[in-house]
Amino acid sequence: MAVLPILVYGDPRLEATNQPVEGFGDELRPLIENLFETGWQAPGLGLAAPQVGINLRIATVDLSVGKDPEARVVLANPEIISSRGKASLEEGCLSFPGLFTTIERPTGLRVRAQDEDGRWREFDAEGLIAQTVCHEVDHLDGVLLVHHLRSMKRRLFMRRVEKMRKLGVWQSTA
Repeated sequence: MAVLPILVYGDPRLEATNQPVEGFGDELRPLIENLFETGWQAPGLGLAAPQVGINLRIATVDLSVGKDPEARVVLANPEIISSRGKASLEEGCLSFPGLFTTIERPTGLRVRAQDEDGRWREFDAEGLIAQTVCHEVDHLDGVLLVHHLRSMKRRLFMRRVEKMRKLGVWQSTA
C-alpha cells in the first residue's frame, strides 16, 4: 500500500468531472487500499479518488480510521437515492487541511453503490456516516466544501485559506 499525495483547493482536478469506474476486482484493489491507507495517515474519515488526482468515481469511508476492518465502505459509482432530515454540522476536508466550517447535510441517506468487485448494493446511512458519504459523493461530482457556503461565509472561509497559504502552513502534498 502507498500513501498518495492529497491535492489541496486550487488544483483544478478537484472540480473536474470524474469518470465511472468500469474495471473491478484485482484491477481496482490497489487503488482502494491506497485510498484507505492515505485517508488513515492524513487522518480522515473518507477520501475520494479525485483528491489524489485520479479521475474516477470512487471513494472510501472508514469512520474507525483503520481500527475496524468491518467499518470500511467502498463507494464506486455511488448514487444518493433519497435523503431525510437536515442538520448543520462542523465539517473538514483533507483538501482544505486544518480548516473546518459548518455545513448543512442530510441526517439520513439511502445510497446505491458498487463495491470493490462491482456488485451493486444499497444501504442506509445515518448521522456521521451520512455526512461523510455526502461529502465524498460531492468530491466525485466536483463539488467542494466551499461550494456549500453562502457568499459572506465563503469570503471569510477563503480569507482563512489565503492567510494559511501566505504563512506557508497550507501546501499541497501533490
